[in-house]
Amino acid sequence: MADYKLLIGGNLVDGDMTMDVINPATGEPFCTVPRASAAQADAAIAAAKAAVPGWSAVPWAGRQAKLIELADAIAARKDEIARVLTMEQGKPLAEALGELAWTDGYLRHYATLELPDRVIQDDESGYIAVRHRPLGVVVGIIAWNFPLLVACWKIGPAVLAGNAIVLKPAPTTPVCALILGEICRDVFPAGVVNIITDANDLGPHLTAHPDVAKVGFTGSTATGKRIAASGADTLKRVTLELGGNDPAIVLEDVDVRETAQAIFGNAFLNNGQVCLAVKRAYVHSDIYDAMCGELARLAQAAVVDDGLQQGTQIGPIQNAMQFEKVKGFLDAAREEGTIVAGGEVMERAGYFIRPTIVRDVTDGDRIVDEEQFGPILPLIRFDDVEDVIARANASDYGLGGSVWSKDVARAADIASRIESGQVWVNQHIAIGPHIPMAGFKSSGLGVEQSVEGLAEYTQTQVVNIKR
Repeated sequence: MADYKLLIGGNLVDGDMTMDVINPATGEPFCTVPRASAAQADAAIAAAKAAVPGWSAVPWAGRQAKLIELADAIAARKDEIARVLTMEQGKPLAEALGELAWTDGYLRHYATLELPDRVIQDDESGYIAVRHRPLGVVVGIIAWNFPLLVACWKIGPAVLAGNAIVLKPAPTTPVCALILGEICRDVFPAGVVNIITDANDLGPHLTAHPDVAKVGFTGSTATGKRIAASGADTLKRVTLELGGNDPAIVLEDVDVRETAQAIFGNAFLNNGQVCLAVKRAYVHSDIYDAMCGELARLAQAAVVDDGLQQGTQIGPIQNAMQFEKVKGFLDAAREEGTIVAGGEVMERAGYFIRPTIVRDVTDGDRIVDEEQFGPILPLIRFDDVEDVIARANASDYGLGGSVWSKDVARAADIASRIESGQVWVNQHIAIGPHIPMAGFKSSGLGVEQSVEGLAEYTQTQVVNIKR
């Protein structure tokens, strides 16, 4: 494999240490990458701080043009990046190419955004305007489920707003981020984008650093809480996109076959390793048995294999730690309900589990109340709509939720009562760069995407002139 480097201050440099990257389809290393020290993390922050004055002085149009240049450069290497993405993350190559396409679309949309001054008063007595100023140094910390897309979710708005960024990918999926560093070195002025890797040891150092003004984090709720606490002394801005336990409420009038296909796709995308995936499906009693049967059929038919193999629909769990966690959920599923498809650890190298459908479970069961973040979908029976709304909302999470029905008005009314940042009708994971994304309760703080997400990378300033 290539000789990957860190990006610090416009230079591609070796790490003070190295670490192996495991291919989850084999359980074996497929490359060695640099690992940064605390001193290198400090150097990256210092380089970002030095870059802010010059970069923030570049007009909006100039910063927008750089995002287009970044998108073009990624697109020129998409086949190479997609293959590496599959090898380090595990997702099928078709999904990896889809992540590249999403990344391209998000960057190009960011390049259309701007935060112009909002004039409150402009008359003979005075002038008052609200401006958005850059914060300074931003740290972006990302999860392992979408290592390229989420990296650009941090880089795009941070640099467009005039900040400089230090990005830290997940230790188990650092390679795409390091390739991104090679690309960013040739696109941005030195220090505007810095990319370092670690073995899960530099996060507290970065988030507590006095020169860091903001942390943008995507990952677990537990880690998000630690980040918020770490930045409290210096009152850092934080945007936290955290875990979810998304409910899907399926009413009695749906087309079972069609809805089951949609639910299955939105539950098992990226092997269920999606914060916004359907994590628990509440199905009306009238169609409960039919829906269980149809979802079981889809799960049994799914092709599970190495993501580089043609025809693979579902790849492995991304890492050994998550693999063990999901196996624990399988044990819980056997104890709490009835497994009608899957439930098996595949007898082969790598971290493979068959997609699993569990019926006859209910609220209070571990498999329902906790976020599985893997290929398991529990199905919960309901009869009363008021009751199921209360059950769907009885969670510490509130990232997304959906309602499925032929009666769109009825479904929309129910969806409006779901306590989550995104509510959908007859769809799920319907996100985009033009759509703000936020979470209720323990699913996050702040907003990502669209102009609302861009504004989170700025400081509001009021200019008030007496004439």
